Amino acid sequence: MKPSSLFFLIISLFSVQTLADDRFKDVQIKVQHINLNVYVLYGAGGNIGVLVGTEGMLLIDDQFEPLAPKIEKALINVTKQKQKIKYVVNTHYHGDHTGSNNYFAKSASILAHENVRKRMSVKSKDSGLPVITYEDGIKLHLNQERIHVKHLAAGHTDGDSVVYFEKANVWHFGDLFFESRFPFIDVKSGGSIEGYITNLNALLKKVNDDAKIIPGHGKLTDKNGFKRFIEMIKSTKNIIVEKKRSGMTKQQVIESGLGEQWKVWDWSFITEQRWIETLYDNI
Repeated sequence: MKPSSLFFLIISLFSVQTLADDRFKDVQIKVQHINLNVYVLYGAGGNIGVLVGTEGMLLIDDQFEPLAPKIEKALINVTKQKQKIKYVVNTHYHGDHTGSNNYFAKSASILAHENVRKRMSVKSKDSGLPVITYEDGIKLHLNQERIHVKHLAAGHTDGDSVVYFEKANVWHFGDLFFESRFPFIDVKSGGSIEGYITNLNALLKKVNDDAKIIPGHGKLTDKNGFKRFIEMIKSTKNIIVEKKRSGMTKQQVIESGLGEQWKVWDWSFITEQRWIETLYDNI
């Protein structure tokens, strides 16, 4: 490679990194205590569940890589001292949930379903990949807490896991739950509408009335908040089924919309139109 070409390559890579850093420079990591030694961190990307204690910390998801130092600083503020991050559980492979894997892997073991490692390996052969994988699930025992990690197939993706802190009675549902907003179902990565609904119904039976639920996106909520989400999914699906049966084209359904009741679930990533397209194309 000519020196001039190498120079422009370096400049280009530097510019890309600068843009990525600028995107997150104003993001603040907010911490909310849930119960006992379990917390949730909000920033940009998927919500982070945290278990703290003298035996080391466990994270559920870790957002985007440029945010890793901010996340680490927020964790120190919680514990009032620097504790080792011992484990990171990835609820699925998307970058807004796994971006900081490489940063935290300096002390932590990364856990995820086998399909998460397979999908992440396409982009990276060794950087930030899960080093412990499972088929159905795994249990961890840390800081006097029993942590249940359970795989649910063909929902948001083909590698989804949910996490339950038994003693604290706190769940992290990953992107099987978008609180008060339309969900993203990654059909190209093994997700499906029917699988998503099946998983929601299964989880609803497991959650008790006093449990707190960390969604993949949105605010901390409870079983009632989760029920509202399920009602939205089923109701909007039924609307599309009826309109499709009546012979309406996808464009006609988009123009007619889902009705005033569901407009508030629209957000920047999954708008009403995109949710209609997802339902129409996959039922």
